[in-house]
Amino acid sequence: MKKNLLVFTLLLLLSAPLLAQTVKGTITDAAGAPLQGATIQYGQQQGTTSDRDGSFSLPCSGAMTLTVSFVGYTTVTAQVSDCNALLNITLAAANPILNAVEITATSEANRTVLAQPVALVKLSPMEIKRSTGLFMDDAINANVPGVFMQRRSIGGGQSFNIRGYGGGGPGPRGINSNFDGQGVKVYLNGIPITDAEGITVLDDIDFGSIGNVEITKGPSGTLYGLAIAGVVNMQTIRPEKDKVSIGQDVLVGSYGLNRMTTHLQISNEKSSILVNYGKQNYSGFMDHTSSTKDFVNMMGDFKLSQKQTLTSYIGWSNSYDQRNGELTIDQYNNLDYSGNPAYIQNDAHSNLISFRAGLGHTYQFSDKLSNTTTIFGTGQSNNASSAGGWTDKTPVNYGFRTTFDARFNLADGVTLSGVTGMEAQKQYAQIIAYPMVTNNANPGGYNIIGAIRSNQSTITGTYSLFSQWTLTLPKDFSITAGLGTSSMNISLIDKFYVAANNTASNTVPTTYNSNYNGLASPSIAVNKVINGKVSVYASYRQGYKAPVASSIYTPLAGKVNTGLKPEKGTQFEIGTKGALLDDKLVYEVALFSAKFDNKMTLVGVPNAAGTATLYSYVVNSGSYDNKGLEAMVKYTLLSSETGFIKTLRPFANVTYSDFKYNSFTFQNNVLVPPADYSGNKVAGVAPITANGGVDVTTRNGLYGNVTYMFRETMPFTPDGLNSAPSYGLLNAKIGFRKTIATHWDADFYLGANNITSVQYAQMVFVNQLPDAFLPGPKDINYFGGVNLKYTF
Repeated sequence: MKKNLLVFTLLLLLSAPLLAQTVKGTITDAAGAPLQGATIQYGQQQGTTSDRDGSFSLPCSGAMTLTVSFVGYTTVTAQVSDCNALLNITLAAANPILNAVEITATSEANRTVLAQPVALVKLSPMEIKRSTGLFMDDAINANVPGVFMQRRSIGGGQSFNIRGYGGGGPGPRGINSNFDGQGVKVYLNGIPITDAEGITVLDDIDFGSIGNVEITKGPSGTLYGLAIAGVVNMQTIRPEKDKVSIGQDVLVGSYGLNRMTTHLQISNEKSSILVNYGKQNYSGFMDHTSSTKDFVNMMGDFKLSQKQTLTSYIGWSNSYDQRNGELTIDQYNNLDYSGNPAYIQNDAHSNLISFRAGLGHTYQFSDKLSNTTTIFGTGQSNNASSAGGWTDKTPVNYGFRTTFDARFNLADGVTLSGVTGMEAQKQYAQIIAYPMVTNNANPGGYNIIGAIRSNQSTITGTYSLFSQWTLTLPKDFSITAGLGTSSMNISLIDKFYVAANNTASNTVPTTYNSNYNGLASPSIAVNKVINGKVSVYASYRQGYKAPVASSIYTPLAGKVNTGLKPEKGTQFEIGTKGALLDDKLVYEVALFSAKFDNKMTLVGVPNAAGTATLYSYVVNSGSYDNKGLEAMVKYTLLSSETGFIKTLRPFANVTYSDFKYNSFTFQNNVLVPPADYSGNKVAGVAPITANGGVDVTTRNGLYGNVTYMFRETMPFTPDGLNSAPSYGLLNAKIGFRKTIATHWDADFYLGANNITSVQYAQMVFVNQLPDAFLPGPKDINYFGGVNLKYTF
């Protein structure tokens, strides 16, 4: 008996390691990207979920069957015969467009478009590169319903208008500058491009290096702080996995466009590095509109261990864009593109030298909890001149964003996942303004800088705390709710104290502090995914925009502007997304009602003669009531693995905007009584925009696309008496890609924009008459290039 017991004990000890074995593996999509949150089940509903790297581990006692599922992906089974073998399981998307997963530093990690109850649009390299790939407005305006992007010059002054809120207005003399954007939060590789004041300058961004764009439409204060209009998250091109290559891109085009870009990509199992260096030049299609840009950017991703990853970005840019000023209505109608003489006389321009850097670290504590923290900094030197004079600005921004991603399995088919975190940013800026005066040494030349007109220093801090959670229930039903709270603190120092205030009884301080605290932004949404193919959702979201430093103090008047309220945006939205007809037809439809309260506008103060505006100040004027419908569809008409045509995919999108002023009074200047524009159409928004086109690829490497963009007649004064005419732009591109002798990849292409040579405005100035239009090229213009890459 004792002998049998001894043998049994010995066998039990020898078998213990086998009983304690685990099987490990990774879950990825078809492109090799890890899928976090995939469910791996075995036995009687036992299982686990994949972590941020797509990794998982399970107890293994021999042969077993695993069932792997993820929302929007086809469920697969995997057989385990060897517990020591590493499993690599690939999930195919139920639809590769709707169910693409992007792992970004700002969006909810690893949730498919189908599973998110929000109007979220993702642009891939195909959409971004349909034209030259150098100007992001080409891609945004053709592919994203409800969003319009403008630019002040060839390579600068970009701004987004999302659902009626954005740069340059809209509205009477919109408080947003014509040279930058406000109300929209913009990120690049997790680094805020938007500064601590909420101002976004994109002049230094090389859009040719962008490989992915994600746009959230509507107030987004829960996760992104002071983002009243929406969020634009951009990611640079990523190196190809496990490859080392060097490449050279050359592009030339009409009006002296030329660009040279050199790439270096190094990627292996544990790290990847991409370096871009380029030079871009443009002579301009109008007098005094030339542009140059030199840039270097470097991206790196490093896998430190199974639990830790590191990502980095460094970018330097020097851009210079001339401005010839906006055209009057008569100039535009008469095809007189000579510009504004006051701009040209002042050698109007924007010169921005910029350095940006960011470092992000992700730590996977367990399959249930991870943290991602990014620290960043930006330094800029910006000098610009216009008809009004010259401004030097040297802002320095730094900050961090940290998020904790959690996921808990509460019961069979019930999970709770969420993101909780904080974002903080500080800015120190020096702004000096000058008038422009005649150069007496050369009276016929450009004007030169005169005596200092104002000198200010500002210290601005923004802080946001946020938490958002999603309860996923059986049958793919989910409820999402969150709350974010934001604050902005501005300290402004007037270093050029006007003589009128330098008295014994003066009540205007040289330093002024303004605080906007406790700006709470709740959100709640429900989403239902049907058969992994279609989703329907309803959501409510809120966001704010606080006044900037220039709004709270008027240096020329020596007056503090007290009593300004932050703008508040609220939005209710219902929508549906899906893939039908065997996944050939992909669609997204959204119906929304957004309201923007306490809208800020400018009131002008004329000089004594009444011939010009001496200065302006900011007031809250009322609200916008914006209702709209957005729809987009993509259809795979042909997909063949053997025929000459590989893919043929038409696409279309349309936006209907019914935007009205609500309880809105506006005073153009102090000498005229306020006017009530309530019920009028919001200026600066076309009621209908529509875009369509087709992409085609062939088996032998030929590819091409044709796009058509339509924009309806648009009022640009609140009384509705002045409108920008409707127009349609027809663009096309054809190219040829080929791999040569294994190591060489070549891409040749030719394209044409505005094929029908129509007149159109690239930017429209809202209620700023006589200033009205910045035109685009009125004649057909061409471009072409070659991209060469050698892979070692």
